[in-house]
Amino acid sequence: MKVIVVGAGVVGTMHAWHAVERGHEVVHIEREAEARGASLRNFGQIWVSGRAGGEELDTALRARELWEGIGARVPGLGFRAIGSLTPVRNELERAVAEAAAARPDAAARGYKLLTADEARAVNPALRGAFEAALWCERDAAVEPRTAQLALREALLATGRYTFLPDREVRDVVGEHAVRDDRGETHSGDAVVLCTGAWLSGLVREAAGEIPVRRVRLQMMQTDPLGEPLTTSVADADSFRYYPAYTSGALDALNAGQAQDPTAAAHRMQLLMVQRLDGGLTIGDTHEYEHPFAFDTLEDPYEHLTRVVESFLGRPLPRIRRRWAGVYAQCVDTTRVVHRQKVRDGVWLVTGPGGRGMTCSPAIAETTANELGW
Repeated sequence: MKVIVVGAGVVGTMHAWHAVERGHEVVHIEREAEARGASLRNFGQIWVSGRAGGEELDTALRARELWEGIGARVPGLGFRAIGSLTPVRNELERAVAEAAAARPDAAARGYKLLTADEARAVNPALRGAFEAALWCERDAAVEPRTAQLALREALLATGRYTFLPDREVRDVVGEHAVRDDRGETHSGDAVVLCTGAWLSGLVREAAGEIPVRRVRLQMMQTDPLGEPLTTSVADADSFRYYPAYTSGALDALNAGQAQDPTAAAHRMQLLMVQRLDGGLTIGDTHEYEHPFAFDTLEDPYEHLTRVVESFLGRPLPRIRRRWAGVYAQCVDTTRVVHRQKVRDGVWLVTGPGGRGMTCSPAIAETTANELGW
């Protein structure tokens, strides 16, 4: 079988990976020299902890298993089974963490409520003031800026993979084929369009209006911390954002503890991961209203800096980079992904939202299974 994959972000690359793994030939087409979108502009978190119970959690847990297996074969992914800690500062926040740790699926996530001393034993860099922390053992990390490159190198080594950069696919041509902006037609037994947040042009012509929206975020990365940050770190605002924490305790938190005005205005939470070079990736904001701003705002970065410094108990290293990114999210956020047959032999797969890096291996595996690869 020959599979045409359009889009070289993490979702497209994982579709290519599964096709090659099953013995098929893949032609992978990317409109830029390499992917430049949300697949690189994220935390690199394999984030199980906040996922909604049911299909979303099952997808994340399967993806976590796949990431670990692929990471063992492709060291350049930088896979680390580091887990995460969410420090809590008061009884309202602690109650949400306790409710999460009491979920029926808590063991599958690796949830455990730790004392402050226990949390510092897991992550000694957390020298700031907090009362306890929610530990999630199943969370992990990879290197987002290099993951696709490492996967591509492994795919090229199979001899069954061709990468065609700097080609924008313009048309779906009949069944099982697409035409690029050089006028070349690429035919196969199956075509998968993994176009990320690019929802106009080809996608609109092939699929019409789809129930997927674009979301903009801001993030930053520091110079090396100078010591290991042994886990990912979140703050209690993540309780407000992720569905796993929905409970009466969360209702009490929302009613009894107002979110910081800057965090509320920009729909913020703290997520933080240490990169292999020692720097910290820190974010993020969420912007849903179009048209998006074309610049980045300083207030969110100042808020994140204050929160991080309060957990670390020390000044943040110099900010090395700031950036904005846009990802595609299903309007119905309970849906893991939008998967649509647009022609015989042609499928569109998009809209995982902030779950893209986490869930992409399992999303692609499901596509491969449904298409009978």
